[in-house]
Amino acid sequence: MPHKNKLTSSKLSVSVELIERSIFLIRGQKVMIDVDLAELYGESTKRLNQQVTRNKKRFPEDFMFRLTKEEAEFLRSQFATSNAGLRLQIATSKTGRGGRRYLPYAFTEQGVAMLSSVLNSDQAIEVNIAIMRAFVRLRQLLETNEELNRKFAAVIRKLSTHDKYFTVVFDELKKLTKTPVSSGRQIGFKRRST
Repeated sequence: MPHKNKLTSSKLSVSVELIERSIFLIRGQKVMIDVDLAELYGESTKRLNQQVTRNKKRFPEDFMFRLTKEEAEFLRSQFATSNAGLRLQIATSKTGRGGRRYLPYAFTEQGVAMLSSVLNSDQAIEVNIAIMRAFVRLRQLLETNEELNRKFAAVIRKLSTHDKYFTVVFDELKKLTKTPVSSGRQIGFKRRST
């Protein structure tokens, strides 16, 4: 079974990328699903959730929540071809042997940090460090994107003000190039014919 494998240091360095792919945005929060966490910790999903249930006070709603059926279906459909989608599909199926009866839990960054106090093994500590680094890296990437978006918006604002000035200049140039329209009334003195 893949969740029983112990992660070595070489596997852990590779697993940071795997961890980043296992972080999803649900309800506006970056979360990890219990199936993925159990695999990373080398535990069964059942054992991980038992430890969480035994220590329910450590996991308020902002640390952990159960996915709705729609959220689980959405994740399953979005990641059907990936390993995460396959694990989620197997974990949430109610048919067949060994399927789970309950919808998966989603753990926020704080919830994942709290898991280290509940799962007290060397592997859990190593994996938690890698997960925290992955969350920090994602946060830095998002901040970089936000900064780029702000700079891009500033450039667009500048260009739009320049466009306004160019429009005014072009309008004035058009006025200068047009032949003046006479009002039909002559200005000045009229000469009488003799």
